[in-house]
Amino acid sequence: MRISVLGGGPAGLYFAVLAKQLGPGHEITVWERNAPDDTFGFGVVFSDETLGGIEHADEHVHEAMSREFARWDDIDVHYRGTVTTSGGHGFAAMSRKRLLAILQQRCHELGVDVRFRTGAPDVAGLAREHDLVVAADGLNSAARARFAETFAPDVETRRCRYIWLGTDLVFDAFKFHVLETPHGIMQIHGYPYGREGSTFILELHEDVWQRAFAPIAATELAPGESDEKSIELIRELCAEVLDGHRVLANNSRWATFGTVRCERWVHENVVLLGDAAHTAHFSIGSGTKLAMEDALALAACLHEQPSVAEALGAYERERRPVVASTQRAAQASLEWFENLAQYTRQEPEQFTFNLLTRSRRVTYDNLKLRDREFAAALDEWFAGTLGTTVAPPMFQPVRIGELPLANRIVVSPMDMYSAVDGVPGEFHLVHLGGKALGGAGLVMSEMVCVSAEGRITPGCPGLYTEEQERAWARVVGFVHDHTPAKIGLQLGHSGRKGSTRLMWEGMDEPLPEGNWAVCGPSPLPYSAKNQTPRELGAAELAEIREQFVTSARAAARAGFDLLELHCAHGYLLSSFLSPLTNHRADEYGGSPENRLRFPLEVFDAVRAVWPSDRPVTVRISATDWHDGGIGADEAVAVARAFAEHGAAAIDVSTGQVVSEERPRFGRSYQTPYADRIRNEVGLPYGMAVIAVGAISSYDDVNSLLLAGRADLCAIGRSHLYDPQWTLHAAAEQEYPVAWPQPWAAGKRKPQTGRTDGPEPRLELVRTGGPRTAHARWRPGGDR
Repeated sequence: MRISVLGGGPAGLYFAVLAKQLGPGHEITVWERNAPDDTFGFGVVFSDETLGGIEHADEHVHEAMSREFARWDDIDVHYRGTVTTSGGHGFAAMSRKRLLAILQQRCHELGVDVRFRTGAPDVAGLAREHDLVVAADGLNSAARARFAETFAPDVETRRCRYIWLGTDLVFDAFKFHVLETPHGIMQIHGYPYGREGSTFILELHEDVWQRAFAPIAATELAPGESDEKSIELIRELCAEVLDGHRVLANNSRWATFGTVRCERWVHENVVLLGDAAHTAHFSIGSGTKLAMEDALALAACLHEQPSVAEALGAYERERRPVVASTQRAAQASLEWFENLAQYTRQEPEQFTFNLLTRSRRVTYDNLKLRDREFAAALDEWFAGTLGTTVAPPMFQPVRIGELPLANRIVVSPMDMYSAVDGVPGEFHLVHLGGKALGGAGLVMSEMVCVSAEGRITPGCPGLYTEEQERAWARVVGFVHDHTPAKIGLQLGHSGRKGSTRLMWEGMDEPLPEGNWAVCGPSPLPYSAKNQTPRELGAAELAEIREQFVTSARAAARAGFDLLELHCAHGYLLSSFLSPLTNHRADEYGGSPENRLRFPLEVFDAVRAVWPSDRPVTVRISATDWHDGGIGADEAVAVARAFAEHGAAAIDVSTGQVVSEERPRFGRSYQTPYADRIRNEVGLPYGMAVIAVGAISSYDDVNSLLLAGRADLCAIGRSHLYDPQWTLHAAAEQEYPVAWPQPWAAGKRKPQTGRTDGPEPRLELVRTGGPRTAHARWRPGGDR
C-alpha cells in the first residue's frame, strides 16, 4: 500500500511508525516542511491510559519515552496567598523535542521515508497517486481547507488569550497560579517536562489582555519569532512565581484557542488525524494525547479491515465518541478558566475543588480515591460554613427563601400527560407521593396549567377548577402526612406549544382532531406542523395574568410549600423572553427589558397573592441553543431581574424554545449556566440556584454542590428509573438518613452473591485447600 502522510508532528510520525510496523510492505512517505530539530512548544503530557496503549503498540517507542518522563502526582493551586495541594493524580510529561526525536529515529529504523524541509504536494494529486493520504497537518490543515465542503469544519474561538512559554524553573507539581494584577486576573498553567525545565502558559481574559498587553503586543511577527515586549512584561508580572528563573520563548506569541470540530473526517481516501480533525483546550492536556491515540486507532483499523474504505469508516466510528467526550470536558475546562474571575470570591478550599473538577472528569468520589485526606478536609470545610455536622454535600440542609429542606435534592418537574380534564388522579398521587417517600428534600409537580387553553396536551393537569384544587390538595396532604419532603407546584401556560398530542403519541405534534386555538407574543408557529398562534393583545394579557393569580391562590389553599413560575422551554412566558419568538413592536417586545415586562408582571401578581412565608421560584431557559436567541449573558440579566423582584430561587434549564435548536447534549451539560448565574446573581442577591439537566449520579451532585456551581440539584429521569434514588444514594454512601418507617427494614443495601468467583481447582490442590463434597465421597461411603 502506498501511503502519504502530511505533517511530521507526533500524530503523523507515530502513525507512520505503527503502520510500517504492522505492514512492512507499505510504502510510507512523511512530508514535513520544518527541519528535524525544529519544534514549537516545550512539554507534552500523557495519561496512564494513553501510555498503556503506546506500550502495547510499540514497546520500543514506549521504552524510549519512559526514559525521558518527568512524573509527579500533586496539583498545587496558588490562590489568594495560599497553596492548596491535592495528590494522587499521576502525570507523565516529556519534552516535545525529545518525543519527536524518538519518533523520527523509530521511523528511520523501520524504513519510513521522512522528508524534512519539504512541503507536501497538492493533496488532491497525492490522493490520486496513493492508496491513502493521512492529513496530520495540524490546526491550520491545508488538506482540511482543500476539501472543506466534505469535512465541514467549524472553528470556535473564545474570549481568552494565551501565550506558550517555558522556564528553567523545574516545577515539583502541576501548578496553577491565580495572579491578581493591576490589569485583572491572570492564570498560569505550569508543569515540568524534564530535568531542564517546565512548560509555562499564561492565560487571561480578552478584557484583561486589552488592558495589559494590547498597547505593547507585536502586531506582526516573522515565522518563528517571539513577542519579546509581551514576554518582558510577563517576566515582571510573574516575578514572584519564577523566583529569579528565566522565561524561555519558542515561537511564543499571543493566540486565541480555536476548538476545531469537523462533521466528517474522511474524504474518499484522505483522512484527518489529530489537530487537523479536532482540538481540545490545553488545560486538560489532551492535544498530543488525542493525536497519538488517533494514530494508533487508524493504524489498527488499516491492519484489521479488508479495505481502505472500511478501515477509514471503522476508524471514524471508533474515535468519534472518544473525541466528543474529550472535547466536552475540554470545553468545560476552557469556559471555567474563561470565567475564572467569577470564582475569586470563593474560599481557597472551594476554589481548589472547583478548579480540580472543572471538566467534570474529576469528581467528588474520584478525589476521595486519589487523596482521601484532601476530600475529608473539604467535607469539614463545607460543614463548617453551614454550621452543621459533616455529611455528603447533597445531604446538607438548605433553605429556599424561608422554606427549610432536609437535603439538596429536588425531584424535577416532569410532564406525565395523565390527567383527565385537567384533574390529577390516582397516578399523580402515587407518582408524586412515591417520589416524596423516596427521600428528596423537595418534590415538584409537572407544569400545572392556568386554563384549559393553556394546557400542552389533553393529558396535562390544571388548577382552574374546584375539582382540580381538591385533587391537588389530596396529593399535597399525602406528602405532608407521610414524608418530611416539601412539595412545590410549577405553574405555567403552554402558549404556542399547546394543543398537541401526548408525548408518546407524537411530541409537539398537533392533535389529529379537537385542537384548540393557541396564542403567543407573536404569530410565529413552533414548527411547520404546528398552529400559528394569535398575537395576544392587552386585554388578553391582563386575562392570562389574572388566570395565573387565580391558580396561585388555589395552590396556596391546596397547601403547596413552594410555587415555581415556568418561564422556560418555549411556553408562553418563555416565548415572551426570547427574541426568536417575540417579534412585538409594543412595550412587550424589542429590548430585553420589554421582553421581560410581561413575565415580570405575572411574577409580581403571583407573588402578591402567594403567602409571604412561602417562596416563589422561576425556571428559565438559559440558552435557546440557536443563533440570535437568548444566551448566557442575557440569561444572567433575566435571572437578575427576577431576583430583584423577589424570586427565592432560579431553576436553570435550557432550550426547547425553538424546534430548530441545536443543543450540545452531554453529562451535566446545562450546569455551566447554573454555575454562572449562581456566582453572578445568586450569591449577591442571596437567591438559591437549582441546576438541572442530565445530572444522574450522586457523585455529580456532590461535585456540583461542593464546587459552588449550584445550591440544589433537580433530578428528573433518574427518579423515573428509581423513585427511591435519594435513599439509595444515602445507602451507597453509607450515610444514615431517616427512611419511612414501613420501609426501614430495607435501608441496608441488599446482600449479593459472590462476585469474585471460586478459586481455580488446580490452585486449591496446590495449596491443600478444602475439597468439594463430591471429592470426599468414596464408593460405598456416605454422600
